[in-house]
Amino acid sequence: MTTKLSVIIGSTRPGRAGVPIARWAYSEAISHGAFEVELLDLAEFNLPLLDEPKHPRLQQYEHEHTKRWSAAIGPADAFLFVTPEYDYFTSAALVNALQFLSVEWHYKAAAIVSYGGVSGGLRATQELRQLIGNLNMMAIPQTVPVPFFSKFINEEKTFVPEQPVVAGLRQALDELSKWSEASKLLRSR
Repeated sequence: MTTKLSVIIGSTRPGRAGVPIARWAYSEAISHGAFEVELLDLAEFNLPLLDEPKHPRLQQYEHEHTKRWSAAIGPADAFLFVTPEYDYFTSAALVNALQFLSVEWHYKAAAIVSYGGVSGGLRATQELRQLIGNLNMMAIPQTVPVPFFSKFINEEKTFVPEQPVVAGLRQALDELSKWSEASKLLRSR
């Protein structure tokens, strides 16, 4: 049975670095071989600030943008969130996108690639892990921080990380594969 992994670009800010980093993660996830991989860009969904009148656990969506977002997230077995660190936190756009849905996230594994300055986005990762857990997902412990990320984006806007970052993502994908397979059993009950 194929494991469906959605790599989610967690920033919508113009000029964001998340696009080349997410494209790299997407490519690595494909070459890993354990997943059927899809790249989702939050900017393309254009989600406003929580405009659904009913709680997302009811899945009674009124707006087309929410229905599209739900249809993109629902079939996934696992997620790889690519997040910046803005003011020691993950992006507001990603928090909003996560809170738009409820049931679609349940019993699915999630990993995080974060990018920032000296911390590599680790503070954003810690905050995001808490939200992921509150949405009934399993945030795996293996995270992939990318400190001083701009040094690794070349003139062609391609992200070319150092070996420890590559190895970190491979380890996270290995664990994500295990956890996503285990969580399928929870969803089948």
